[in-house]
Amino acid sequence: MRFVHPDGRIEERLGVAGESVMECAVDHEVEGIVAQCGGAAICGTCHCHVMPAWRARLEPPDEVELELLGYLEGHDADSRLACQIVLSAELDGIEVRLPD
Repeated sequence: MRFVHPDGRIEERLGVAGESVMECAVDHEVEGIVAQCGGAAICGTCHCHVMPAWRARLEPPDEVELELLGYLEGHDADSRLACQIVLSAELDGIEVRLPD
């Protein structure tokens, strides 16, 4: 998968099917994904922006995720919590942009 930093730098990291984008980021020490709550979807520190080409391949966010995203600075239609995106073969190569 690919993490796009605010400065345009791209980090390519190998994710494992069944783990979340957040877990992949934490395992590879990707700057910008803090994951303070460890994936419980309660802190918002794994906020990312899914590149539009990938959005349709994801399950839509549930009400809890949508509510939390609404409180985050810089959220938009591409915003997701990385802890709620589970990697699979269909998401091989997914690209997410990290917030400023």
